[in-house]
Amino acid sequence: MRAVLKGFWARRRAIAFYGLLFLGGWYLGDLLKDLTVPDMRPMNEPLIHRIVMTAFVAFIVLAAIPFVPGAEIGFAMLLLFGGQVAPLVYLGMVSALVLSFAVARLIPATILAGLLNWLRLTRAADFVAEYDAAAPVDRMDALSGIIPSNLGRRLIDNRHLLLAIALNTPGNSLLGGGGGLAFIAGASRLYSFWPFLAVVICAVAPVPLFFYVA
Repeated sequence: MRAVLKGFWARRRAIAFYGLLFLGGWYLGDLLKDLTVPDMRPMNEPLIHRIVMTAFVAFIVLAAIPFVPGAEIGFAMLLLFGGQVAPLVYLGMVSALVLSFAVARLIPATILAGLLNWLRLTRAADFVAEYDAAAPVDRMDALSGIIPSNLGRRLIDNRHLLLAIALNTPGNSLLGGGGGLAFIAGASRLYSFWPFLAVVICAVAPVPLFFYVA
């Protein structure tokens, strides 16, 4: 027990940072929900159109941020406005995930390693630095080195399917939600843009499609 508590204490900065991200994400999600789920009152068509378009832009920006529950907000929009906004919700979620992925690809690995060092996750920081220094063709082997089991290798080989499942798994907000998963995918450099886009297009489709055809 003492060893466990000592381990938590050594990682207290990382745990606190995770907690702030998690709570901050839900707070932003509540703000977005106020935009997307207004008080029910008589509204004319221009006002409804303005609300939907404002929510659409806010949805793309905030859902791209890790730990903001973008899928839940999109579901709330579908419940409120019905299938007529399904194409907008679908386009918004795809755009948000692509935005998060693209931002992660632009962030230098040295910054990520520096953040991990600041969080006192030195082993993770060293791995990120070594991983970034490796040639692209060698990165699979570098990653499989820390997941030596056959299961780990299979997960890496089927990473696109794994991402699609993770995006549709309830409670994935603990892993950063859709925006966080897309950010990790981009930062890992394991996903090329077009395969990632294909995964997102397919993974996001079921719920909006159900509301659209219902």
